[in-house]
Amino acid sequence: LNPHFLFNTLNAISTLVLDHNAELANTMLTRLSRFLRYSLDNDPMQKVTVATEVEALKLYLDIEKVRFEERLQLFFDIDPPARSALMPSLLLQPLVENSIKYAISVAIGGGSIAVSARVAGDELVLTVADDGPGLDQRPGKPQQGGGVGLANCRERLREIYGKQQSFRLGKTEPHGLTITIRLPLELESTPT
Repeated sequence: LNPHFLFNTLNAISTLVLDHNAELANTMLTRLSRFLRYSLDNDPMQKVTVATEVEALKLYLDIEKVRFEERLQLFFDIDPPARSALMPSLLLQPLVENSIKYAISVAIGGGSIAVSARVAGDELVLTVADDGPGLDQRPGKPQQGGGVGLANCRERLREIYGKQQSFRLGKTEPHGLTITIRLPLELESTPT
């Protein structure tokens, strides 16, 4: 979790309190508390269902939505069969945080982030796409791309899945970045 996210969130809550918007400040505190609880309760090497991970991601994004308002447009496309697939916990949040940092926050009009999950044969395919400037145009970023958050995600996937995974950065047309992750399909076991 990026410390800047926590700092910005606490500042936003402080501003809401000063503006006498206690209801929204309370809502943000509740969401922050739930997201932090999820972060603390889930080991990054632990697997959770896609449905659980997306719900935690939505807590994070609800907080960011207060900060960016209409500048942050969100789209989710989670295929029903993918909802019960297992994935490493806290994998999507750093990818979305990367999009917010390099695509949404730098654009005056903001932008959009699309998150999808689908089953393709014996694989779970996860994508996070934004319509920002794209990898080539991000200031201070090398062509190969990826800051610390993306590097950490890559390393976690290698540790958990070895060569049975892929992590690809691509271009969103007409501009933007798409991160595609392919993992071996594992489904949540149902109690008998």
